[in-house]
Amino acid sequence: MIRFVFRLLATIALAVAVIMAVLDATRSVASSALVFTPLGTSWYAVSPDTLNLAQALTQRYVHPLLWDPVMIRILTLPGFAVFFGLALLLYLIGRRPRRRGGPLGRASRSLS
Repeated sequence: MIRFVFRLLATIALAVAVIMAVLDATRSVASSALVFTPLGTSWYAVSPDTLNLAQALTQRYVHPLLWDPVMIRILTLPGFAVFFGLALLLYLIGRRPRRRGGPLGRASRSLS
């Protein structure tokens, strides 16, 4: 059940990444130059209040150093890249474990 939740979140993150990549591609075609929108710019355009709230909560309840060097660096990366990375991480957490014993399962161990 928990693996399903991680795979579902990975799918949602991948969908957001594709949407952000398409938006950047559209802007790049319109301006005839590569355009990569930083995650912080996109977040601020969608909901500036939650960005400020995330900063305040992180600095107050977690640690101020987590916001300034770490989160600022993440917020300056292109949004599609951050969500692609998040989707990959969530998928790896939620993937099914590999079967041991080869393609035949337990039977392949007795054959060798």
